[in-house]
Amino acid sequence: MNPTDLITWLGVILLAYLLGSIPFGLVLTRLFTDVDIRKVGSGNIGATNVRRLAGTRLGLLTLAGDVAKGAFPVLLARSLPAPDFPQQDICLSLAALAAFGGHLFPVYMKMKNGGKGVATAAGSLAVISPLAVLVALAGFLLVAFASNRVSAGSLAAAATLPPAIWWTTHSAAFSVCALVLAAGIFVRHSANIRRLLDGSEPRIRSRRSTR
Repeated sequence: MNPTDLITWLGVILLAYLLGSIPFGLVLTRLFTDVDIRKVGSGNIGATNVRRLAGTRLGLLTLAGDVAKGAFPVLLARSLPAPDFPQQDICLSLAALAAFGGHLFPVYMKMKNGGKGVATAAGSLAVISPLAVLVALAGFLLVAFASNRVSAGSLAAAATLPPAIWWTTHSAAFSVCALVLAAGIFVRHSANIRRLLDGSEPRIRSRRSTR
C-alpha cells in the first residue's frame, strides 16, 4: 500500500470512529422529549431503552441511525481503490471495528455512556456479508420471542455472527472482526446477563394478570 492509500484508509477509519460516536438515541430523545436517556431506565442510549422510555417511533429511528453509522463507513471503505487481498479485508474490518468502538466509547460524550453495539455491529457486517447478518437476525428473533427479552436475542445474535461470517466469507480478517464485535457485545451486556440469570431482566411484553 503506497503512502497516499495509507493516509486515505486512515482517514476512513477515523471517520468511522467519529460517525460511530454519534449518540442517536440521546440526540433524538433530547430533540423530541424532555427525557435524558442516560438517567432513566437502563441508562443506555441504544434503541431498546429509547423505545421503552420515548416510544416505538424514536426507538426505530435510533435503531436505523445506529445501523447506518455502522454500515456507511464500511460502504465507503469498500468503494475505495482496493489494495491487494487480504489487505482490503483488513481495512474493511478496521472500519467496522472503528465504528463499533465509537458507539461504545463516543468521543462526543467523553467516551462514556456508550451503547451496547448490536445495531452498529449489524450495520457494519451487513455490508461485509448480508447473509451472515440475516442468519444472526433469525437467531435474534427466535431467542428474543422465545425468551420475551431483547437482551437474550441480542446475545444469541452476537454468538451467531462469528461462525456465520466464517461460513459466508471464509475470510480470517472478517471472522476475527466478527469475533471481536461479538466479544464487545457480550462485555457490554454483562449486567443484562446477570439479570437474565436471576430472572429480573425486563421483558418485551409484560405478562397480563389472569383471573
